[in-house]
Amino acid sequence: MDMLLPVLFALGAALSNALATVLQRKAALTVPKSEGLRVGLIADLLRRPVWLVGIVAVITAGVCQAVALATGPITVVQPLFVLELPLALVIAAALLQGRLSRAGWLAVGTVVVGLGVVLFAASPAGNRTQVPMTHWIPAVAVCVVAIAALVVAALRRPEGRGRAACFGLATAISYAMTAALMKTSMHTLDDGGITAFFTTWQTYGFALFGVCALFFLENAMQSGPLVASQPALTLGDACVSLALGITVYAEYVRTGWWLVPQLLGAALIAAGVLALSRLPLARALATEEKEQPGEGTAADAGTTAP
Repeated sequence: MDMLLPVLFALGAALSNALATVLQRKAALTVPKSEGLRVGLIADLLRRPVWLVGIVAVITAGVCQAVALATGPITVVQPLFVLELPLALVIAAALLQGRLSRAGWLAVGTVVVGLGVVLFAASPAGNRTQVPMTHWIPAVAVCVVAIAALVVAALRRPEGRGRAACFGLATAISYAMTAALMKTSMHTLDDGGITAFFTTWQTYGFALFGVCALFFLENAMQSGPLVASQPALTLGDACVSLALGITVYAEYVRTGWWLVPQLLGAALIAAGVLALSRLPLARALATEEKEQPGEGTAADAGTTAP
């Protein structure tokens, strides 16, 4: 029962983020593309109402995530966000008046089962409220260097899978750092009130990483196919958050022979996410070719492009 509240709020955050993903991706496809890192991209998107609705969903997700992180370990909360892609495709199918294929539902089931296996086998525990600077400094430094390297690598590549994957992984690391810093800020708010919340550096840290994550996400969506960016984002966020939970917050997971089902579950998640990213419905959200009402039958057949 102790884990029920963080799990419910994490699921609420995943659902809100899924809705935001659908709305933001549709909005991002309406602005001009660019070969470089578009500083004016956000300004263009601000003029799209659908993007603004997506931002409201992002804010809702942020509130739910904050409550989840304040009440449960990051190693439980963040892995649940792998459900964003399955939820996004279900929402997209409804908005497009189409249908998710049988292959799609199988992939959704694969992700859900894989996640269940991982969480059961890992049995994450621990909920440290404050972290010493000796833990924060190396964690932030490593993540910042990794993000910078991925952005540089992305800018050196033309539009395509490589560029999208780099931006997607940079987004994942930014999201993971946002969650890690937000967790401490929420505990600070609970212990010291609003004044303490606005005077701790972690509050401004998670805000900065959150803005960077949003920026990288928009560029990832314009850089290449969903099959490249989404697995990097979904799996990267879960893996980096798991690493931060263990190294920064001293949370722990079961090891020994329990690693075998954990790896099996992770493989199922990876396979499911990759399969979902290849669906026609998923590609329709990441290309300029919009799926029209009634075209869900093509997705239902499970066809994919080469």
